Amino acid sequence: MAKSEIRQNRLTEEWVIFAPARSKRPHDFIKEKPDGAPLPEYDPDCPFCPGNEDKLSEIFFETKGKGKLPWLTRVIPNKYPALTPTGDAKRHVRGHQIAMPGYGHHEVVIETPVHNRPVAAMSLPEVSSVIETYHMRYRFLTSDRKDMVVIIFRNHGERAGTSVSHPHSQIIAVGATPRHIRYRQHIAEGHYDRWGTCLLCDVVASEVEAGTRVLFENDNFWAFIPYAAEVPFQVWIVPRKHQADFGDVSEEEKSDLAAMLLKVLAILHAKLKNPAYNYVIHSAGTLKSGEPHLHWYLDIRPRLITRAGFEIGSGIGINPSVPEKDAEFLRQSD
Repeated sequence: MAKSEIRQNRLTEEWVIFAPARSKRPHDFIKEKPDGAPLPEYDPDCPFCPGNEDKLSEIFFETKGKGKLPWLTRVIPNKYPALTPTGDAKRHVRGHQIAMPGYGHHEVVIETPVHNRPVAAMSLPEVSSVIETYHMRYRFLTSDRKDMVVIIFRNHGERAGTSVSHPHSQIIAVGATPRHIRYRQHIAEGHYDRWGTCLLCDVVASEVEAGTRVLFENDNFWAFIPYAAEVPFQVWIVPRKHQADFGDVSEEEKSDLAAMLLKVLAILHAKLKNPAYNYVIHSAGTLKSGEPHLHWYLDIRPRLITRAGFEIGSGIGINPSVPEKDAEFLRQSD
């Protein structure tokens, strides 16, 4: 790509400007030195480390440990929750304003008892335990119809918004469906009404046919950098099987998702020297799990650039990196 090009994300209908003149070569995103001092395996002051259970208000869920590990994953309530399960999601009108109680759930998934072991450095059984925990908590929370949307996400690194260094993810259930999600569902529904096919299935087919942005595949998942990647090295992990709801994945699919997530995070960790990133599982809402036009997937976004004034003012992102070159760089062996 010699000149600037504007591409559209089919799932959101948002535009992204790809500006090679502003680009860095892929390896220029690599940090010479990782931020901060190396972490220890155990931190006596960390509330998530074994032996510090008195610092936790409650343990909702725990998976059994293997070998020297006392447990693999734990789920606890967030100490500083954005939402709480007391009350309901009933709307209230105050003059021209609409409000509702801060109903919902906010949980923390402690991914390992080892303080310095991020997902990229875990064994496959450990990552499988994380995925199993996501799935069990997701199904539990979506069983309550008041929880309209359940968001599973991970923030890795200070630039991605993490405040506790011990490896963990979060799950938030909301008593309303955000417009952001409704709009994406509306786009997918319109595509299905017009063509009779799932939008994301068609996007995946296009990516597989092009091949230039595909990173990895296994029996149940594809991993690729999307055509209109919003940030450098953004990766989507998408199930081959058409499936609206993450809660419906099979045991085999959970195993393959763990393997694919580990592979992608490990290559990002190795090639970009442990970048900050966020990942989110995009899934159908509680009342949308059977819809034929929706398709869940996992979205990984490294935090290598900062959104600036033009992006904020226009809503159009600027990506200085080219998806095809990013994919080629990640596929290269050192």
